[in-house]
Amino acid sequence: MKILIVNNTVIPAAKYGGTERVIWWLGKEFNRLGHEVTYLVSAGSACPFAKVLVYDPAVDMNQQMPDDVDVVHFHFQVSGFTKKPYLINVHNNPGFGQVLDQNSVFVSANHAARHGSTTFVHHGLDPDDYPKPNLQQKRTHTHFLAKAAWRVKNVKGAIDIATQSHNKLVVLGGTRLNLKMGLRFTPNLNVSFKGMVDNNQKSVVLNASKALLFPVLWHEPFGLAIIESLYFGCPVFGTPYGSLPELVSAEVGLLSNSKQELIAGLKSVDTFNNQHCHDYAIEHFTVQKMAQCYLVLYEKVLNGETLNPVSPTLKEASPKYLPWKE
Repeated sequence: MKILIVNNTVIPAAKYGGTERVIWWLGKEFNRLGHEVTYLVSAGSACPFAKVLVYDPAVDMNQQMPDDVDVVHFHFQVSGFTKKPYLINVHNNPGFGQVLDQNSVFVSANHAARHGSTTFVHHGLDPDDYPKPNLQQKRTHTHFLAKAAWRVKNVKGAIDIATQSHNKLVVLGGTRLNLKMGLRFTPNLNVSFKGMVDNNQKSVVLNASKALLFPVLWHEPFGLAIIESLYFGCPVFGTPYGSLPELVSAEVGLLSNSKQELIAGLKSVDTFNNQHCHDYAIEHFTVQKMAQCYLVLYEKVLNGETLNPVSPTLKEASPKYLPWKE
């Protein structure tokens, strides 16, 4: 099969880049399976296992399609595309009232259900892109992995959980802490902010971490940080919003919107098994499983099927920030 993967950013990801990592892993796995992969991505991209074309946002999408591709996999919203069979991945939380394409694919069951759909594929990571975790290594801190300046990611809650459970916290992600969002951040020996890190730096932090603190205040569509952390043997302490209940079982984490419950649970973090967390990630969230799910959907659109009977749209508006019990 000749597959075109389209995104409006540069690959490979230099730092974090969740969507960029997903499409890189996906293309590499398709290539391994014998499919011919081409990327249509932003200028400055390069790839050793696939042809790279430069996406031009000023040119009609139909005119940018190679004639010989079989199926097109978009990773941002497009309209008026008719040249080839296609599907569109929804990676974000579209606004209330936004009508999506009938061939939209979501990234978790919750993400899909909130838009009146049942079509979703969980992300899966490529273990070859990470160092093999040392699951016997001493765990010295907890970590937060998200854009720290986004209030919905709730770095303040993560800092409170770590500090009040007498744990050190390493904050990874974004270029700054948002100090204007009610976060009274004073010098704290228990908290270190690393900002944007590459894969090797991130892996070192995760492999020595007791747990991921992920108390998000929105419906998280998926959360690549969750499966990365589990891969390194870290249980997840987060809120029960969005995809988290379907990604984090009771054996690999604790979900609550109560800060005090998460603090109490973190004090017993040693009851979680690092090996089990790693095995759980490998069983459920690898690129091999993700690729097979997308190949099924490709066959559907190649056969002229639409992936949703009606155009998905958010069924109920959510509050700006979901409840967080101090």
